[in-house]
Amino acid sequence: MAHTASRDAADAIVEVRALHRHYGAVRAVDGVDLEIARGEMFGLIGHNGAGKTTLFRMLLGLVAPSAGEIAIDGVSVTGDGFRALRRRLGYLPENVVFYDNLTGLETLRFFARLKRAETRTCLPLLERVGLAHAAGRRIREYSKGMRQRLGLAQALLGEPRLLFLDEPTSGLDPAGIRDFYAMLRELQATGVTIVLTSHVLAEIQQRVDRLAIMAAGRVRAVGTVASLRAARQLPAVITVEAAAGARERLRAALAGLPVTVHEGGATALAIECRPDLRLHVLGVLAGMADAVGDFTLQEATLEDVLFAADGGPL
Repeated sequence: MAHTASRDAADAIVEVRALHRHYGAVRAVDGVDLEIARGEMFGLIGHNGAGKTTLFRMLLGLVAPSAGEIAIDGVSVTGDGFRALRRRLGYLPENVVFYDNLTGLETLRFFARLKRAETRTCLPLLERVGLAHAAGRRIREYSKGMRQRLGLAQALLGEPRLLFLDEPTSGLDPAGIRDFYAMLRELQATGVTIVLTSHVLAEIQQRVDRLAIMAAGRVRAVGTVASLRAARQLPAVITVEAAAGARERLRAALAGLPVTVHEGGATALAIECRPDLRLHVLGVLAGMADAVGDFTLQEATLEDVLFAADGGPL
């Protein structure tokens, strides 16, 4: 279950106002307003070309806005104070590239010096991301997942209070993904704010506090997964395995409700209903316990929410 973060505007660590980035006629980011609360785990999702990476790069000060304003912890990314602030930010890009001839420890020490972080923290960081055993191995011997872990260690140099992670679990196996999110929860518990993108929507659905959906350079929706589901009234599906000879009884009991019933296989019924009718439908089924062999409840997924948001603002 996602942690609930305060979203008091006065406690926003990221503030974006009327942000634009144009490349000729291409509007990569087209009027984005966004606030991210201090200590929040915030997801940014959208299809390829939605503007997520361009927004990330502007938040990091790597790409200048065509128009609009960005403040990180009260400091403008275009102001004189941002250079010092950037040392307190961590960034893991989608495609991690390192020098193949350096070892993992040499690589981390190199980035520590660039960031003016303590080099003595490098080995403990490698241990934290599960790479202590490979600290002396050259990067060319690292798998994609190991390179991704090294990239995360690089992002954690200097104990950043704000992390930007672009497709951070790319190349990780299921155990690595589990450990990665456990580490993020530990960081969040210490007050670190985390902003991440992922195409693996099922992976982040239960892990982010809130998320923003981008399409065509604009933010189409912002909120929790539950609030975004509710905004579009995306249906829930209750699949019922009927007891022998009881399917028609169940269908008759549901006939007066504003639901859609589909047959599934020899004995199952799939009942689509509005989210606010779930408990009522379940109550009807509970009253016919002898007719129900088993049932499952499937809420609209984050993927469903994403496709719904493509049609316009939620």
